[in-house]
Amino acid sequence: MTTTWTISTLDRDTATGFVTTAHWQATAVDGEHTASIYATCSWPSGTPEIAYSALTEATVLGWVWANGVDKDATEAALAAKIQAQKTPATATGTPWGQA
Repeated sequence: MTTTWTISTLDRDTATGFVTTAHWQATAVDGEHTASIYATCSWPSGTPEIAYSALTEATVLGWVWANGVDKDATEAALAAKIQAQKTPATATGTPWGQA
């Protein structure tokens, strides 16, 4: 299984240039199965103390993980979603008309 973390967009205070919210997504792929989680992480303007123009995605992901987003728990949840796709607990359909 491969998990990819991305920052889709940032909200920032235009007066100060500091980021206030990061919109993040984690996507796991295992063969034909895919699962993803999307959420946000916020903090007061001016903390962290790097202006918008100087940021990298890796820096912002570090902030996300340091501010309450549990990377390991998120990846475990994605793995559980993929496992549920592989071995579903419920199914739909009818027993008649099947070839």
